[in-house]
Amino acid sequence: MKTEQVGDSRLETWTVDEVQQAFDGNEIVLIDVRTPQEYMFEHIEGALLMPLAFFDAAKLPGQGEKRIVFHCGSGVRSEKVAQSALAAGFDRIAHMEGGFGAWKGAKKPFIGTDMATGAPRRVG
Repeated sequence: MKTEQVGDSRLETWTVDEVQQAFDGNEIVLIDVRTPQEYMFEHIEGALLMPLAFFDAAKLPGQGEKRIVFHCGSGVRSEKVAQSALAAGFDRIAHMEGGFGAWKGAKKPFIGTDMATGAPRRVG
């Protein structure tokens, strides 16, 4: 995990392995900030959707014991959203390095689309 100081807060950048381990252990809330179209085509099963275009930090789920981890396609949008959440006063925020592309590149499981039928299917 990498960290950087953003104002008075600390932004964490997690690897796909760190995200998968924490997500599988129900330790984090994983939020996809890609477009609804990107999400429908393929997404990490169980990740919530809150597209960057409609992001409102006030609508984030309560953190309770769980850290919020954002992801997008490459890590650029999720870093912007993470910084916005930190600026809004959230303190346990991270984003996934490399985004969904890195997740797929690491052969992590996800929900894809069967191109023959258009139906969702598990991959990996």
